[in-house]
Amino acid sequence: MVQLINSINWACVLEPIIAEYGGKKIELDYETSFQLLVAVILSAQTTDKQVNRITPPFFARIREPKDMINISLDEIMEDLKYVNFFRNKSRFIKETGVILATKYDGIIPDDLTLLQTFPGIGIKTAKVVLSVLYDRPYVGVDTHIHRVMNRLGIVTTKNPEATDREIEKIFDTETKKKLHHPLVLFGRYHCTARKPKCETCKLQEYCKFYKETIKKPL
Repeated sequence: MVQLINSINWACVLEPIIAEYGGKKIELDYETSFQLLVAVILSAQTTDKQVNRITPPFFARIREPKDMINISLDEIMEDLKYVNFFRNKSRFIKETGVILATKYDGIIPDDLTLLQTFPGIGIKTAKVVLSVLYDRPYVGVDTHIHRVMNRLGIVTTKNPEATDREIEKIFDTETKKKLHHPLVLFGRYHCTARKPKCETCKLQEYCKFYKETIKKPL
């Protein structure tokens, strides 16, 4: 259910977030398109910082999908063992790499629906990758974006998947192209799960969480 006040233009309300964080890029380290895909798969339920800690040795020998053909699953798991769910993620990365190498000439398809058919790639991963690689108007909703959107009162949803569906309805194409990284970084560093920096937030006037939790009624 969308909790949207008609008189509020939420795209304009979010401009301070876009202005502050819009110039920054994804915080995952990578050099090739396939390495980006791998890093995003690994980042599920794991911090970007942890992914960046463990990927350099792996990325030193894995740059393109074709590199997955001659590396064993055991070798992959050994390199990636310090991320959550590394066994499943290793298998997904191996299988996806082989499919890309053998069926797609090593090129990640610019197709949201098609990309979600690859092992281990859900809608969030697909949207993040296509947003970064091809500048597509997708917002890959993670826990940070889900939290921010609900705290502001833009949506009232129970999970990121529901938030994703509502974002598609609320924002136009150009706004969605600008939202992903700013919302993630705002949720990661300002509107944090614990001890959010509400006192210095420029969105107090609109924030449902601030009005109901921080600014107590007299």
